[in-house]
Amino acid sequence: MAILVDENTHVIVQGITGNQGRFHTRQMLAYGTKIVGGVSPGKGGQTVEGVPVYDTVRAACEANRVDASVLFIPAPFCKDAAFEAMEAGIKLVVIITEGIPVHDELEIQNYARKKGVKVIGPNTFGIVSSGKCKIGIPPNQFFKPGEIGIVARSGTLTYEIAGNLIAHGMGQSTVVGLGGDRVPGMTFTDVLPLFEADPETKAVVLVGEIGGDAEEAAAEYIKTMSKPVVAYIAGKSAPPGKRMGHAGAIIERGKGTYEGKVKALKEAGAYVAALPFEVPRLLKQALGQA
Repeated sequence: MAILVDENTHVIVQGITGNQGRFHTRQMLAYGTKIVGGVSPGKGGQTVEGVPVYDTVRAACEANRVDASVLFIPAPFCKDAAFEAMEAGIKLVVIITEGIPVHDELEIQNYARKKGVKVIGPNTFGIVSSGKCKIGIPPNQFFKPGEIGIVARSGTLTYEIAGNLIAHGMGQSTVVGLGGDRVPGMTFTDVLPLFEADPETKAVVLVGEIGGDAEEAAAEYIKTMSKPVVAYIAGKSAPPGKRMGHAGAIIERGKGTYEGKVKALKEAGAYVAALPFEVPRLLKQALGQA
């Protein structure tokens, strides 16, 4: 099994004719993702990597079953593209784009709640159900089937940790990138219950970072989980008040500190790695394999 996406998920790519959309369509297809169409206004009738292109999302949905859409759309136009996908009835929208205005993000998330749509991102690497479906931009070679679920705010750290898991003989069930923006769609507390209910997932890795209170909220849910959680928090040395890479990675008014997040997670029973390479060892310890 997997969460959110699997080998039967049918995907469209909004912005498929752009450089990024074209490149990552090729990579997703190589991973085995079922991409049934792309959307690029004014370019309907073309093909990209053998995938038919439509002028609108509704046209793509009328011609195909569509379960999810991934957006490679410039930030100023992302809100309209996300609304178009949701209005067409798509229930999972993955927004890769970063730099979307905060007010646009708020409107996207508010509309998604009204429509019952799950949004991953913005500013996300996407989602991978290993060996089944990849929607987004992660390197294909780091994701192989296994029993470890990963939910993360950081992309590159996720790739590093996933690669370390593979090197230690541990694959992943599903890997979810929440994104690093200040107004994300799905959060830790949305994804952790899905892993808890998934019989294929035996343990979970949580990759957090400074800023906000998402990890503290996750800690409250972790207290109720039957499956072990290993966490890594980035930003230990970050100075207060300075944004570090992600729009959401900023300590403000004493909230969102590294120390506060680590304390909350440890008190909830999570194993906390000081460095990314420690995650496989802690997982084996948590699973009684050490």
